[in-house]
Amino acid sequence: MDQDAVTAVVARYGRFAREEAPGRSPLYEEWARRVAVDPDVAAVLARIPDTHRQPPLVFAVLRLLGAPPATGDLWAHWVVSHADAIVAECGRRTVQTNEPLRCAALLPALSLVDGPIALIEIGASAGLCLYPDRYSYRFRTPHGAVTRLDPAEGASAVVLESEVEGEPPLRLPEIVWRAGIDLHPLDARDDRDRAWLTGLVWPGEEGRRERISAALDIAADDPPLLVAGDGAAALPDLVARAPRDATVVVTTPGVLAHVPRRHRGDIVAAARAAGRWVTLDAIGLHDAWNTTPALRPGGFALALDGDVLASVDPLGAWVAWHPGSAYRAQ
Repeated sequence: MDQDAVTAVVARYGRFAREEAPGRSPLYEEWARRVAVDPDVAAVLARIPDTHRQPPLVFAVLRLLGAPPATGDLWAHWVVSHADAIVAECGRRTVQTNEPLRCAALLPALSLVDGPIALIEIGASAGLCLYPDRYSYRFRTPHGAVTRLDPAEGASAVVLESEVEGEPPLRLPEIVWRAGIDLHPLDARDDRDRAWLTGLVWPGEEGRRERISAALDIAADDPPLLVAGDGAAALPDLVARAPRDATVVVTTPGVLAHVPRRHRGDIVAAARAAGRWVTLDAIGLHDAWNTTPALRPGGFALALDGDVLASVDPLGAWVAWHPGSAYRAQ
């Protein structure tokens, strides 16, 4: 047994139980607490490669394999008795969070780009963030006023609700072509891929599973072009396939955090060379910002071509437009 790996698992899952799971998922909080105090369970998880050992990934795999939705000895015994299957399945899986609510955070930046738009996402998973024009939005101010946006054909089956501060530009983009790059693209038409995506929703997160399922239906009805590959390497060929009369917009919503730091600059350079670049990132994640204003605590930066426009919730639950953000469409 690799005792250093076991020690790392105990620390990682203890931190998850204290800092990340509370308020989001009581079940995941209890599972993580058991990992942190049960040497047998921790030893199973220590066999998983470190890059595939994140609690949300491991717990999603456990649920996919049929782990009992319980805590205590019953759950711990199940983990130990299914160790080989758990290690194998985690080794081939990655976290592919595909939260369509992120489109609410992307929308102010996309609103600054004149159409028609050829939209390309790096780290696209099943491509659910490639449909910002197909979703409905309800932006609520601190005073209760609501800005409603719906596609021209009427309200969407996916309604994205987000809190907003300030006065960001809000309009549906004109998207005429959509494509994505992912190391392991998922197909919205495939039942197994759909089960994996919905299984990544933490137990206790109300509304997310239903929202993702509805977005999967939209993507399945009109599938985007998805290619497997490295973002920086695959992007030029994909850009060459985009309509010539459309503005290419490359988005990297939350994906750079999963890319080794030494490679992030390559993706940013490729995105900027391709056309317009929209990203959602923690401010310290890279140095590709033109400006680095203070963000709301817990927020990511929403930026267009490196200019930070707003603080946003990483999954799109709120948008705080920065005072003085007067970026003009180019």
